[in-house]
Amino acid sequence: MSGPDPLVAATRAADLVAVLTARQETVATAESLTAGLLAATIAGVPGASLVLRGGLVVYATDLKASLADVDVRALERDGPVAESTAAALALGAVRRCGATWGIGLTGVAGPDEQDGHRPGTLFLGISGPSGTVVARPHVTGNRWQIRLGAAAAAVSGLLARLESPSAL
Repeated sequence: MSGPDPLVAATRAADLVAVLTARQETVATAESLTAGLLAATIAGVPGASLVLRGGLVVYATDLKASLADVDVRALERDGPVAESTAAALALGAVRRCGATWGIGLTGVAGPDEQDGHRPGTLFLGISGPSGTVVARPHVTGNRWQIRLGAAAAAVSGLLARLESPSAL
């Protein structure tokens, strides 16, 4: 299994930076399974400093609450790998970093299951002026491929949302 192509992800990240720059909008991330990989992917694009406000690495469950403002009761009820958590992470990124758009990523990179979720389970939250939406992109492969695929899906997801506010 070859996994996601890093060159395609880099090209899409360059497209994202260009679109956000043209719109004079910004983005921030709150990342669990990717542990900063998404923010690093965006930061790898020349000119990213115009649009990337920052990112929160919230790998540990307690940090999802303390850094990204995910409600503790929701974490206890739904768990760290959940649609509600991804939505709250995206909104927390917007609020904590003062960005136009927030991306929240949570899931399971593997190789073992977590809380009954199989490796490759991914929840992607995107929050912005038109509200917050969550998707479940399909990612497969080994741990590294799943993390790369999650970052690529997040970049593509925000690009789609920028093109059509109801998309994702």
